[in-house]
Amino acid sequence: MIFDGFRRLREAGVLGMNRRNAEYIMVRNARSAYPFVDDKVLTKRLAEKFGIPTPEMYAVVENHGSIASLSRVLEGLREFVVKPARGSGGSGIILIRDKTAEGFVTQSGRVMTMDDFAYHISTILSGIHSLGGMEDRAIVEALIHPDPVFTEVTSREGVPDERIIIYRGVPVMAMVRLPTEASDGKANLHRGAIGAGIDISSGVTLSAVHRSRIIDKHPDTGRPVAGIRIPHWDRMLLMAAKATDMTGLGYLGADLVLDRERGPVLLELNARPGLAIQIANRTGLRRRLDETDSAPPAVFASAESRVAWARERFGENASYKSPEDEHGIQSGQGRDASAGGNAGASREESLSSERTNVR
Repeated sequence: MIFDGFRRLREAGVLGMNRRNAEYIMVRNARSAYPFVDDKVLTKRLAEKFGIPTPEMYAVVENHGSIASLSRVLEGLREFVVKPARGSGGSGIILIRDKTAEGFVTQSGRVMTMDDFAYHISTILSGIHSLGGMEDRAIVEALIHPDPVFTEVTSREGVPDERIIIYRGVPVMAMVRLPTEASDGKANLHRGAIGAGIDISSGVTLSAVHRSRIIDKHPDTGRPVAGIRIPHWDRMLLMAAKATDMTGLGYLGADLVLDRERGPVLLELNARPGLAIQIANRTGLRRRLDETDSAPPAVFASAESRVAWARERFGENASYKSPEDEHGIQSGQGRDASAGGNAGASREESLSSERTNVR
């Protein structure tokens, strides 16, 4: 039974954590480049050099002695975000929506006094929310006002974000993460948000994953999550493709958000992106990574050429051709023609029944 499950996963092209780590992260991601993605301050500064927009940074709190002077920085701000520079999984992030005489009003409506706020900053500096528990810095940055494209789907305030997996500079798979009541407005899957697959070619949403299960409707509103065209998709793919040029990392995830005024902005990069994106797209990553490895050298000439190739190769209407075949796109066949007429159904069944292996 167990071996049969592994076989079905391999046939579906599903990438597991061990193979991801051993064959892609360890091979393609130099340890010396990790600070560019693990430290959001460095990511912002690097993105600025490459002309990639990020949320405006108001202040960086470097140490406990700087907390006392923070009130001067916040004096003219009514809304902003506080986050750890080396945080992960949404831990330690607070969204401030307003300011009253009593203090700062968070997204959930809770009021934080200045003492409460200073204490939270001190927990960030102490490394409670950070990778490896190491001492950290606190970032104060502009609050994103999300594009209304997902307003009718989600039930509460929160900022949806788009996760794009990039391999060798090629955007190979994408999903949008939508907040839920369970996730308290945060777009983190492990907190209860949902992830809807995105067709790489068109930028249109597909079905979704929620707590490792495939779903078609948002759990709070009951509204369909598929069929929504994401604005500025061309720009988002290009920004993601440039992440490899920025960092030198060959396998990473780019998290972008749509601001209603500025359009796409880069939120952060991740050198160890999760694998549930495969369930959201109902297809495995490994096959797309293999195809990318077999792409002709001209594909990798620029970010634009990498995006163009990915959209042609990995779109919903693209045909599948194994890496052993010649380069190019076949016409007249479905994407899963090489696996037989029922390949799509078999792949979906494998992904669904073995979903706990690809969190």
